[in-house]
Amino acid sequence: MRLARVEGNLVATRKHPSLEGWRLVICQPVNAAGQREGPPQVAIDALGAGMHQQVVISSDGSAARQAVGDDQSPVRWLVIGIVDEREPGVRV
Repeated sequence: MRLARVEGNLVATRKHPSLEGWRLVICQPVNAAGQREGPPQVAIDALGAGMHQQVVISSDGSAARQAVGDDQSPVRWLVIGIVDEREPGVRV
């Protein structure tokens, strides 16, 4: 699991059939201070995260493939939570 910030939506005219109907978002992993950490990732989002919202993303490809209902799907990242607020002193 990683903390990330939604940086945009992804539109694809051609994509794997298992991704049809799924919202794809570009998520920038960030550290606890909100600074970028690593390259952006494309994730499926069933929760409706807004632009620049902090989210929790998971790289559990098995769970992502189960979510889309296709064991052969190339999906890896999925949004598993939207961060409303963080308690001071809680490590991420």
